[in-house]
Amino acid sequence: MKSSKIFLYLILFILTFFTTTLAGVQWLNHDPSDLMNFYYGLPYSFSILFILASHEFGHYFAARYHKVDATLPYFIPFPSLSGFLNFGTLGALIKTKNQVPKTSIMFDIGIAGPIAGFVATLLVCIYGLSTLPGKEFIEAIHPKYFETTQRGLGLEFGNTIIFQFLVSFFANPETSFIPPMSEIYHYPFLCAGWFGLFVTAMNLLPIGQLDGGHISYAMFRSKHIFISYISFSIVFLSGALAMLEFIDIKIPFVWSGWLFWSLILFFVLKLEHPKIEIEDELDNKRMLLGYFSFIIFVISITPIPFNI
Repeated sequence: MKSSKIFLYLILFILTFFTTTLAGVQWLNHDPSDLMNFYYGLPYSFSILFILASHEFGHYFAARYHKVDATLPYFIPFPSLSGFLNFGTLGALIKTKNQVPKTSIMFDIGIAGPIAGFVATLLVCIYGLSTLPGKEFIEAIHPKYFETTQRGLGLEFGNTIIFQFLVSFFANPETSFIPPMSEIYHYPFLCAGWFGLFVTAMNLLPIGQLDGGHISYAMFRSKHIFISYISFSIVFLSGALAMLEFIDIKIPFVWSGWLFWSLILFFVLKLEHPKIEIEDELDNKRMLLGYFSFIIFVISITPIPFNI
């Protein structure tokens, strides 16, 4: 591997580590310009990088197993910008350097990332919920939190089936304070875990060349086009209907951000999957795993990820 490539991977990772750490500092309401606060962002940064790395190395090792040449992960830093939610990163990606020869191989590469990322996300969420601090933690961030209704940023993360299950199973209300969805961004492991679920669900949409698109194409081949267009239409309509709020027409369970995402899908990622040279049948184990990935999508997705 060329030293220039190694340098690029490394510098992107370092920059993403820096931007995610600063994001973690901000989520805790500390001043990111003060380097003495840098360590406050490390739990969030380590957690989110662990989730992203697990996802991308899932793809990478599956590709190498099938002797498909692939790049190492490109981490994408995202600095704090006024008016934007600051997670510190736009994710990560790898690229295959040669054409994937068979649909079964493409399936293995496509599904390995979401599965690995989902497992990593569960570990982060479980750890965060099992180690929740008491009420003094949120009171240190919001003084007199329990004496006022003016709390936080006016931002609420959307709940999901799996997150609610994990809360009910691993959080102990007798020894710790269970934060509402309008406050979990102050809890580094919960914030990173929620982000991991969000990214996993977005990638599992059965559209084009998303991970879910690879899986859908390998499972259903010619029917994938129909599945992709139907899925895209749902995403687009959700975003478009949410825009009616600007003329005082409010429709439940829609989010304007889906409109932006649908434009990226249509113009950048495309809706149709490129043909694979050998379209072999998937065995029963792969088919079951594919359906399991769709279950992961359902339990990880939320129709309104952010409510401000």
